[in-house]
Amino acid sequence: MTLKTDHGKSHPVGATVLADGVNFSLFSKYATAIELLLFDDANSPVPSRTILLTPQTNRTFFYWHIFVHGLGAGQVYAYRVYGPDNPALGHRFDPDKVVLDPYAKAIVGAEIYDRQAASEKGDNCPRALRGLVVDPGRYDWEDDAPPRTPYSDSFIYEMHVGGFTRNPNSGVSEEKRGTFAGLIEKIPYLTNLGITAVELLPIHYFDPAAAMPGLTNYWGYSTIGFFAPHADYSSDRSPFGPLNEFRDLVKALHKAGIEVILDVVFNHTAEGDEIGPTLSLKGIDNRTYYILDGEDQSIYSNYSGCGNTLKGSHPIVGKMILDCLRYWVSEMHVDGFRFDLAAVLSRNVDGEPILQKGYNMIWAIESDPVLAGTKLIAEAWDAAGLYSVGQFVEFADWFSEWNGPFRDDVRAFVRGDTGIVSKLAARILGSPDIYHRPNTDVNRSINFVTCHDGFTLNDLVSYGEKHNEANGEENRDGGNDNFSWNCGIEGETNNEAIKTLRLQQIKNLLTILFISQGTPMLLMGDEVRRTQKGNNNAYCQDNQLSWFDWSAVEQEFDLWCFVRRLIDFSKKLALFRQEKLLEVTYTSLEPHLSWHGVQLSKPDWSEDSRSLAFSLRHPKANEYLHIMLNAYWESLNFQLPPLFPEEKWHRVIDTAGQLSEAACDLDAVTAIESETYRVQARSAVVLIVKPV
Repeated sequence: MTLKTDHGKSHPVGATVLADGVNFSLFSKYATAIELLLFDDANSPVPSRTILLTPQTNRTFFYWHIFVHGLGAGQVYAYRVYGPDNPALGHRFDPDKVVLDPYAKAIVGAEIYDRQAASEKGDNCPRALRGLVVDPGRYDWEDDAPPRTPYSDSFIYEMHVGGFTRNPNSGVSEEKRGTFAGLIEKIPYLTNLGITAVELLPIHYFDPAAAMPGLTNYWGYSTIGFFAPHADYSSDRSPFGPLNEFRDLVKALHKAGIEVILDVVFNHTAEGDEIGPTLSLKGIDNRTYYILDGEDQSIYSNYSGCGNTLKGSHPIVGKMILDCLRYWVSEMHVDGFRFDLAAVLSRNVDGEPILQKGYNMIWAIESDPVLAGTKLIAEAWDAAGLYSVGQFVEFADWFSEWNGPFRDDVRAFVRGDTGIVSKLAARILGSPDIYHRPNTDVNRSINFVTCHDGFTLNDLVSYGEKHNEANGEENRDGGNDNFSWNCGIEGETNNEAIKTLRLQQIKNLLTILFISQGTPMLLMGDEVRRTQKGNNNAYCQDNQLSWFDWSAVEQEFDLWCFVRRLIDFSKKLALFRQEKLLEVTYTSLEPHLSWHGVQLSKPDWSEDSRSLAFSLRHPKANEYLHIMLNAYWESLNFQLPPLFPEEKWHRVIDTAGQLSEAACDLDAVTAIESETYRVQARSAVVLIVKPV
């Protein structure tokens, strides 16, 4: 059957369903011709129809377009792109390679896909991924509405969709394990814990084969399609299953009052370096989409550490990124984004950092009206040494940041390092040394002690060195500066004293996280001591090493309750939900903080100090706390601030006690009769004033 075609239109980019057919549009500045391939189904070895697009008929500016009558949602398609094959000039056109539309809203062909076939010479059509034409409007959102939880009330849970329920002990049916549907079943777990937002590791369509031989890219930082949900995360294997099941997840999370934040990877793609596969952008317009070496454009600039770097500051690439973000907000109803290696987006087309110098991709995201009101979180560094923590908040109004110094300084203090106390004080206060822009909301500091990248909380107190041998790189991968301490023995142990100390250190780290000014983020499973056996770079471990162990919820139930009560404690007190920097004073009608040491009003800022105390007071809310932190290996006697006769200090938390005694329950606090409090070695104590 002959298909009727018209010239089509350049916009919208991608495949768009219209009344009488589908409009296809693809950008390529340097292409000389393009073929649109139409397949009968996802796994067809060859297209049933091939339509040639010529510059004379089907190009406007550098957009190649055609309208095909009679097509609709569900049509499988891909492209071949013709042009110069001259890597020295940045061109890598190869019409033997079937390439994916970067705007594809759904991707099919995973069963036949072969990364190697896309990397070597020859036609890879029988083993190539394809796009699926989607009509995004075909979904009933019912009365879905974004929770719009302010940062000051937010508790973020960083998690992996697959790993959360893939374990057979999850209680999720086999067909739903590791999927969006499986996560829906576990929403009550998140609400019971007190979580208000999930930050999902990449769910954009990625290449699981982008890993060492025999391993799988588990984390998903190897994007192939930015507009399409990852098909393996759907229990519904029908063509539109991943799209609709993800929407079901968002709708269910919103009904539970939980926001959805996507971890997005706009710094590189799965196409790798010079010897990597041609999957999409490399074969469509390599020179436009990637930052190339200024002297030899056959070489990719590698600011991402993953082989290539997207040219985010290029108008066309920037448009793709913005179109993608808008799509996930308007059509998929997500509430925000965490930008992986966001510093890359502040580089210009040549790789030069320009965040402070004028227009860049961050400004474009910041000023987009569709994205207004969403959470925008920057991982404010890249793999080439550009460290911009503080600058995304300094030079933008919507962005918040992962606070890397918070992670490092809290770890170092709890480990017992010297020279850290003054830094710890800054982190507790909301990092004013980093976020010094006037009237900055302190909650734009995303505070965390652990994240997917590095040790879990359990491993942070159980391993002094990384153990990444299973990754196949002879333990060379992963960071070496972990600020971890094994408490005396490396790895698992039956030594009861060390086991007790490790649990105490975990409670110390969690306590500091939740009593600090800023927005706290908890890593999946830290509340039940999930372990990766010392692996601090488990990106390729799609197995029990990375999965959530649901038996641990019962085994570590006391710790789980401690975390839940910590979150509840933070929610109940206005002191922990401030937007402005606390005043550092002893008397004020506004919320304020005062520093102490073992003696009142005498904090020890010396190089050898390993202790700190501080009082938090909110006169209008009638809240008064005194917090004592002791990282020494011996106990210390702290003076307590004097009170009126009708008041007493009451213990809320003492991490040296049993979990039942450190339950952080405001309704079960213990009165303190003394004017001093003996804080045990390596412990944290939180007291609150209550009337007698």
